[in-house]
Amino acid sequence: MNTTQHSRFSLILVLGALTALSPFSIDMYLPAFPKMAESLGTSVSAVSLSLSSYFVGLAVGQLFYGPLLDRFGRKKPLYVGLVLYILATLGCLSSKNVDSLVAFRFIQAIGGCAANVAAMAMVRDFFSPKESAKVFSLLMLILGVSPLLAPTAGGYLATHLGWQSVFVVLAVIGTLMLGLSIFYLPTIYTPDQSHSLHPGQIFKNYLSIVKDPQFYTYSLAGSLAFSGLFVYLAASPTIFMEIFKVSEQGYGWIFALLAAGFIGASQFNILLLRRFSNESVLFVALGSLTAMGFLFFMGALSGWFGLVGTIAMLFLYLSSAGLANPNAAALALAPFAKNAGSASALIGFLQMGVGALASVSVGILKAQQLLPITAIFAASSLLALTTLVLGSRRITNKVDVTPGDAEGIIAH
Repeated sequence: MNTTQHSRFSLILVLGALTALSPFSIDMYLPAFPKMAESLGTSVSAVSLSLSSYFVGLAVGQLFYGPLLDRFGRKKPLYVGLVLYILATLGCLSSKNVDSLVAFRFIQAIGGCAANVAAMAMVRDFFSPKESAKVFSLLMLILGVSPLLAPTAGGYLATHLGWQSVFVVLAVIGTLMLGLSIFYLPTIYTPDQSHSLHPGQIFKNYLSIVKDPQFYTYSLAGSLAFSGLFVYLAASPTIFMEIFKVSEQGYGWIFALLAAGFIGASQFNILLLRRFSNESVLFVALGSLTAMGFLFFMGALSGWFGLVGTIAMLFLYLSSAGLANPNAAALALAPFAKNAGSASALIGFLQMGVGALASVSVGILKAQQLLPITAIFAASSLLALTTLVLGSRRITNKVDVTPGDAEGIIAH
């Protein structure tokens, strides 16, 4: 492997690790819900509010980091965010009641989201639009380590060492990410000192990005499709451990299997892009997502699915979402170079905001059965496809993500 290939590999590996920080923070503590509820003297549903607060923190925090990444460069805001994440994680493990846990999880998300926003912006810095879709798929492969390992590890830690040990491990991971960011991330983006941090100017900057038809079409369609993953995260403990009475260890293995579908589809996307455009793949992926969503809903309504059937339908549904996500992100970011930090922050805000609303709907509908959960899947996927179809008609000056674009460039 030559120096350029090695640098490319190292960069993608570090960026992938950064994008996996928040998923690890979510997935690792899910199996610990019963232990946490018992220790804190509350219910599992009350503990699940800490998941919703984390989603809200991710959504809100990204809006702040976007302008900071454009004004001060990618690395300094990333350092600040990671330090905040580590401190809040220590606060989580010392929580004595569920209210403080919910609060510290919100702060933890505010810090941790810097990693994802910075990683997305640096993909746009280092790689061409066409290459960025492939890189996003590779990042999802690295991100796939989280759902494959985190729930099983979290269940083991909670059972044998107590639920606080989960947050000890997360603090260690955050510290490692900070070290990697300091010593291994190259610098290519020149801070834009003209980028104002005045609230009014920040709002105008975000508004100019949101008003771009290519951005709002692909980012909103992708966010609606991605929201199914958040619904699954919020509902999966109920589906498997309460409805189907699966053990904590069994839940971890099922979680890993379903994650393999989501991640595997994102890798299959790399092969598809050798022959098809990002837009074509996205249309097919959202069509499949909608079909799976409605089939799942009809099956739940008719009582077709037991445990195996439910796992199979979730596998197909999440695979379709995994295929849609990298293409939607690449197409939404394609028109932006100077404001890539703010654009990536807005994408993250939409993904987390829409996902948080979808996950909260699980609680509002008191989804203790499959039917209301599958109804959310069907509705969100249909909205995603409709947004893509209607929004694409309004794009007049589309920045194409074409096979002829240059390969990614790595700075040394």
